[in-house]
Amino acid sequence: MPEHTLKVAVAVTLDDASADRIRALEPRVELLRDPALTRPWRWSGDWEGDPDWERTPEQQAAFEALLDGADALFGLPDVDPAALARTVRANPRLRWVHTTAAGGGGQVRKAQLTQDELERVAVTTSAGMHATTLAEWALFGVLAGAKGLRRLEADQASRTWGDGRRIMRHVGEMTVLVVGLGGIGKVVAERFAGLGATVWGTTRRGEPVAHVDRLVHIDDLAEAAAEVDAIVVTLPGTERTEGLVGAEVLAAVRPDTILVNVGRGSVVDEAALLDALDDGRIGFAALDVTAVEPLPDESRLWSHPGVLLSPHTAALSTQEPRRIAELFAANATRLLDGAPLENVMDTKEFY
Repeated sequence: MPEHTLKVAVAVTLDDASADRIRALEPRVELLRDPALTRPWRWSGDWEGDPDWERTPEQQAAFEALLDGADALFGLPDVDPAALARTVRANPRLRWVHTTAAGGGGQVRKAQLTQDELERVAVTTSAGMHATTLAEWALFGVLAGAKGLRRLEADQASRTWGDGRRIMRHVGEMTVLVVGLGGIGKVVAERFAGLGATVWGTTRRGEPVAHVDRLVHIDDLAEAAAEVDAIVVTLPGTERTEGLVGAEVLAAVRPDTILVNVGRGSVVDEAALLDALDDGRIGFAALDVTAVEPLPDESRLWSHPGVLLSPHTAALSTQEPRRIAELFAANATRLLDGAPLENVMDTKEFY
């Protein structure tokens, strides 16, 4: 049966324009929102907020009361697993939580909710909302490796014109292996195909994917890696994907293979990656994510001449809050009308 209203507690900071967008798209949503109770943004879409900001005891009580009176949450409270667990257990009417991160399942897993709680409260993610920005960064990473960005920077800094013309690799002549053909991977495949590259992609199910010339079973990753020019990792961080791009895969690659990671840092074995970089098997690595974030000062990735780092910001854009608000509003309509939600988190793999 269709429902009349849905009380939604905004558990993270949300800008006025995005809040208004939710109300406009789904007038049956009643937003419980008090910007004075959530951590202020440091930049657009800073869902975690300023870590130095703290609530007074009175503000904390008011914040928890807001959460405990809702049917649904926009965002994980303070992006904190413990706060999520407290809210689920304190609010028996809660039945839907939307994470502002595409990979918010990791935080939900850390909340250690029971199976009964996971069945009572549906969790949806913002998967797909960052696909175009991440795909652009993946393209940037491969182009940076193909065109010798680091060498060009060094030549410019030293005012070196060089003894001869620089020979550069042509992406349109490359074979690119996309490791993970989910929402992000599909857009990555489309972008590289648009430049004329031959695109391969990993799969477990074997279903055809647009713009992918060859499907590779994930168990055959090492064999495929030995035949490509670039590898783009888009996989989420799960127990199954941890260290997937490790010593076996990186030992198989051809010299000067380009590696880009826009998935999760845990998917790539960084010790094995550094060995491959030192040996020249990986000629260039562009990493938006690392296993530990922020990247520790002592990590050799900081200073390696074959590495380009981005502080897990490749997904960010000024459009992100609006896109997530629109996704949330569409799912609110589905919930109110009794239709299945989209982007429901897998409660076994937590993605």
